[in-house]
Amino acid sequence: METMIVTPQAEMTMKQKLQDILMIVSWREIARNYFGKSSSWLYHKLDGIDGNGGKGEFSEKEKEQMRGALCDLADRLRRAADNI
Repeated sequence: METMIVTPQAEMTMKQKLQDILMIVSWREIARNYFGKSSSWLYHKLDGIDGNGGKGEFSEKEKEQMRGALCDLADRLRRAADNI
């Protein structure tokens, strides 16, 4: 019988989760329109740091805001595509 050792994997960062769209989304617009924050604030959050250089992950509320922002953007893209 073979023994498997399962090691816990580190949770993916927000930046890793969004890797597929990092270069095509205007994060400045997301930061301003959906969070009311600066682009540097959002870039720091994506990198997992706070304004003081410490750890600064997204809070659960901010994760929900990001989901909503991306869903809204997806809906807007789909409507634009449907109008072509």
